[in-house]
Amino acid sequence: MLRYTIASILLGIPFVLATAQEIGGVVTAQRGMVVCVSPEAADVGVAVLKQGGSAVDASVAVAFAMAVTYPAAGNIGGGGFMLVNPAKGEPTVIEYRETAPGSVKADTFAKTTDWRDHKASGVPGTVRGLELAHKKFGKLPWKDLVLPAVKLADGGFVLDAPMVKSLNDASKGKGGNDEFRKLFGKEGGWQLGDRLIQKDLAKTLRLIAEKGPDAFYTGELADLLIAEMKAGSGYITLDDLKSYQAKEREPIHGTYRGHDIYGPPPPSSGGIALVEMLNILEQFDLRKMGAGSAEARHVMAETMKRAFADRARYVGDPDFTRVPGFLTSKEHAKKLSGTIDLRKATPSMELAEGIPLAKESDSTTHFSVIDADGLAVSNTYTLEDSFGSKVVVPGAGYILNNEMGDFNARPGITTTKGRIGTEPNLVAPGKRMLSSQTPTIVVRDGKVLLVTGSPGGRTIINTVLCVVTNVIDFEMDVQSAVNAPRQHHQWFPDELTFEGKNPDLVKKLEALGHKVRTQKQGDAHAIWIDPKTGIYHGAADKRINGKAVGY
Repeated sequence: MLRYTIASILLGIPFVLATAQEIGGVVTAQRGMVVCVSPEAADVGVAVLKQGGSAVDASVAVAFAMAVTYPAAGNIGGGGFMLVNPAKGEPTVIEYRETAPGSVKADTFAKTTDWRDHKASGVPGTVRGLELAHKKFGKLPWKDLVLPAVKLADGGFVLDAPMVKSLNDASKGKGGNDEFRKLFGKEGGWQLGDRLIQKDLAKTLRLIAEKGPDAFYTGELADLLIAEMKAGSGYITLDDLKSYQAKEREPIHGTYRGHDIYGPPPPSSGGIALVEMLNILEQFDLRKMGAGSAEARHVMAETMKRAFADRARYVGDPDFTRVPGFLTSKEHAKKLSGTIDLRKATPSMELAEGIPLAKESDSTTHFSVIDADGLAVSNTYTLEDSFGSKVVVPGAGYILNNEMGDFNARPGITTTKGRIGTEPNLVAPGKRMLSSQTPTIVVRDGKVLLVTGSPGGRTIINTVLCVVTNVIDFEMDVQSAVNAPRQHHQWFPDELTFEGKNPDLVKKLEALGHKVRTQKQGDAHAIWIDPKTGIYHGAADKRINGKAVGY
């Protein structure tokens, strides 16, 4: 039995014993589950579920709490995507991606080399996104969902080892403003057991709790943001803040071996790329090849290349770019699968048709939630790089994103080293930058089977692909599916990365023509629902930190 005293104290509810059990790293529960990178935020979320809140209520509380307890990516100064699968009704996406300020142009950032400043910030969308989700699916009062974060910021929280390293690395790094270094730096460095207190952020969150989401986009808080924009020659204006809107969008839907797959639509490329890759992989017998085999790795790498080439060629903000529907069709996938040679790798250059190539000269976070009614939430949100722009708004205490770097900054310049300059994702006023965020829900026979997602820039899509295929093709339990080594190929640069050391596997893949290197990938946090018993299985990803909490 697990005790949840932190959340009980924060929310002012009586101490209770949870009914969740932890077996072999997996937490099982019958009435609710929260899995995320921040233990404190996970506790807050499950306490909201115990109060009778919906999974969306819990997600709102977790998102605000992580703005305090996981400042590398948790935020109110960024944006993201929330995929909601109601207990009854169709899945939907609350899209709250940042937008480009009204004064920028396609070539504004063409010569930019440093994305750690005020100019790199897009108009924040998180608060409006959480507001829209709460209006549609919330049960508890807005104020009650924000106050736990206020208390965490005001009273502070104790730093564990991953957070100590994160803060020390960020405060020593380049870029950012004086307020960032003042808030997140410490003479002599942070130590295990230190307490991080954020009084200005507490005041900001209290205003949002008491006056509602408008408090972030107008009035005192907006004035503080604009003053800092002027001080750092940033582009965001009061008009940009007032005009920002989160949007409800229809999710990308595909099928894979009898399962329904739901993911975010553009301006995220995640849902399209995931469904396109699964459609291609459906043409191959991965299970027969075996998990982690050179054959399976090769087919998955070739699949990833083709989907990422299509991503660069076609996908951008749908309000500015027509994204073709055939990308997620079975017919398109069959055509692409026919170009995969099982005996050798296709050079990425051969997949660049129609994209002129120039001569050469971490941090997001994801959480999964499900409530007693079966309403499931898969939410990914971000500041872009770890700690975003490293610009803290003085007097408000929150970090601004550096999402403008997610646009194709140099029109027409696409290189074999990974820079993309294609038309669909060029900068324009009010435009949403292309994202790789891939909050995903897998449904089988009308019931939620898997809720998952990950941080990791362009690796996000492939991390989710690995988790989904581990569960469906290789029949792994959810913790094994999360723990298993992952792989990534993004078309350019033409290299395959995967986790772990395996010399024999490297030799086989190199013999097929792949350039191979190893790297850590992603931070997935997933929930699997047993289709026979209905019991929730929460799997936290320990690549960084994480906690699964249920009751």
